[in-house]
Amino acid sequence: MDLTLLISTFLTVFLAELGDKTQLATVALSGTSDRPLAVFLGSASALVLASLLGAMAGGSVASVVPTELLQLIASVGFLIIGTRLLLQSREPDLESGEATD
Repeated sequence: MDLTLLISTFLTVFLAELGDKTQLATVALSGTSDRPLAVFLGSASALVLASLLGAMAGGSVASVVPTELLQLIASVGFLIIGTRLLLQSREPDLESGEATD
């Protein structure tokens, strides 16, 4: 096993998951339940399954599509998402009638 890959993957996913919707949902579920262990086991197994599906899909796609093309597609996708978010943040707030500047 490649220990460096294992550690870098753990750190990347751990840091990416801090404060995201999954963690907030887990906090909300745990707050409404008196069984935090059941909430932990449910959310942990869901994250493991989602990661497994992502790793399997990534391995399958990478065997068919060249790495450079995958990186280009991901880059363009993130660029489009980022641009749309920036443009949306510049639009006036329709509910309050005020600009967000």
